[in-house]
Amino acid sequence: MASVTSPVPAQEAPRDCPLCPRLVAFREALRAEHPAWWNAPVPHFGDPEAWLAICGLAPGKQGANRTGRPFTGDYAGLLLYQTLARFGLAQGSFAERPDDGLALRGVVIVNAVKCVPPQNKPTPQEIATCTHAYFRPALAALPQVRVLVALGRIAHDAAVRAAGGRLSAYPFAHLAEHRLPDGRLLVDSYHCSRYNQNTNRLTPAMFEAVFKRAAALRAAEVSNLRGK
Repeated sequence: MASVTSPVPAQEAPRDCPLCPRLVAFREALRAEHPAWWNAPVPHFGDPEAWLAICGLAPGKQGANRTGRPFTGDYAGLLLYQTLARFGLAQGSFAERPDDGLALRGVVIVNAVKCVPPQNKPTPQEIATCTHAYFRPALAALPQVRVLVALGRIAHDAAVRAAGGRLSAYPFAHLAEHRLPDGRLLVDSYHCSRYNQNTNRLTPAMFEAVFKRAAALRAAEVSNLRGK
């Protein structure tokens, strides 16, 4: 299955990335079981000139790992893309497939871990490896990004580490805001997983508040630059 993600000027993992043996073994097993699926590191998706980067966790087994596009084909993507459209950050129809014509404007999605992990739980070593090899270079290659939204603790930790920060100085909490060492602003959100939505840990209103705040922070940044 081919991915139709927008080109992003960032380092991408090769289809047969060998860096994490456990993830490689899981990927090979899925290729044998589901040969029509993507079953490879999932590329970033979005606008190369984005001001906002959404930091996700990792591809879902039947979502991005199947379709080849972040948050496409699983429950989490429904709320995410609906919310992006509400803020004018997504255009076109989201039909849960990579060839639906959906385009992102001003936003890019970058996962902390590029391959699907068993039980959706990457190990600390896998997170560190992918952050160093791909996640940090990806953010570095997006110079227009001024605001990050981290979906969950793992994505938050990866964003902090990618910016050279100490985790103890940047505690995770829903709607928490941080000025990272590289000057970018980080806004935290609970992940838009099915579990968090079904238990009301994250409601649509709570999720919208995250992006409303991100837009306000970006407007303030632009205003400050114009005033200098």
